[in-house]
Amino acid sequence: MASSKSVNKSVLLLCGDFMEDWEAMVPFQALQAYGVSVDAVCPGKKTGDICPTVVQQGSVYQTYSESRGHNFVLNATFDDIEADKYDGLLIPGGRAAEYQAMDKSVQELVNSFSKSGKPIAAICHGQLILAAADILRGRKCTAYPTLKPVLISAGAHWIEADTLAKCTADGNLITGATYNAHPEYIRHFIKALGGTITGSNKKILFLCGDYMEDYEVVVPFQALQAIDCNVDAVCPKKGAGDICATAVHDFEGDQTYSEKPGHLFKLTATYEGLDASSYDALVIPGGRAPEYLALDETVLKLVKEFMEARKPVASICHGQQILSAAGVLKGKKCTAYPAVKLNVVLAGATWLEPDPISRCYTDENLVTGAAWPAHPDFISQLMSLLNIHVSF
Repeated sequence: MASSKSVNKSVLLLCGDFMEDWEAMVPFQALQAYGVSVDAVCPGKKTGDICPTVVQQGSVYQTYSESRGHNFVLNATFDDIEADKYDGLLIPGGRAAEYQAMDKSVQELVNSFSKSGKPIAAICHGQLILAAADILRGRKCTAYPTLKPVLISAGAHWIEADTLAKCTADGNLITGATYNAHPEYIRHFIKALGGTITGSNKKILFLCGDYMEDYEVVVPFQALQAIDCNVDAVCPKKGAGDICATAVHDFEGDQTYSEKPGHLFKLTATYEGLDASSYDALVIPGGRAPEYLALDETVLKLVKEFMEARKPVASICHGQQILSAAGVLKGKKCTAYPAVKLNVVLAGATWLEPDPISRCYTDENLVTGAAWPAHPDFISQLMSLLNIHVSF
């Protein structure tokens, strides 16, 4: 990616059916944005196959709730991998880890990384696989709190997950409690791969709304936090600590995308009284939120402030509906989700075809992408505008 000055690094992401949605996609796309090659594999599956994911989150009941997430497309074949060609291993949580812990080929894979001293990162329930591979004896380890008994039985030095953002690093072993730990978890993994981050500490604002797309808010949000940026998420008529519902938009063979309920996303700052001049960049996720946010005059004023100040603005998917309504696209080159082409063209922009759908474009201070598969380029191009680099 454009933001990296790197010796090529390559890591393996161990996937499985009903792994946790964010715990797979956030590190997968964030690391690619930093210039790391990531192969996603699953035992018994091949390149192009799908692993269904789950949305797991806190509930009013005594344990977390679960619903269907995105379909995760594998980009490599498990039977073809050669562990010695990879520099690190990532293991998401969710329910996949429960059955994969009993898979001998998975245990052998984990052991090969452990014996070579390469970085291994596991999160939430992924540590069940580490326990089954018998690599935890005497090692500091945290996880989702319910794993405490089994990890202690496996010989781990248990580190209490006093918050769900808990993360622990012990040599080449990195463990996290849940996806709330992603920023620190990914940062530790970058360091373990020999990476350094420069140009960070930028202050970035996310413009959120109810039913914004699930991936399109959390992936860039946590990817930027992981490289030491100060990231705030705001929504009109809401304050710090309030919740925005998200939508899982996916491509499942129909004439348009499907929608399912996504994670609940917690805002970090209050919209009213916001000082836009204190931020270095603006990010606008897609989903259905932009349809109604585009009618809010305070939102349009905010977008104009960033554009007139020539600060980086990164907008993806349906986010360009807001840019169109704000009148800031005239004379700009721009892409978007194909169904938003009419808005973009009528706003006076030159339409850039998103072919493939993972294509992104930068025109001066404006970064635009078509949909969440474009995240690696989307984040990388924003990093370039902000002069942030990850080097290995």
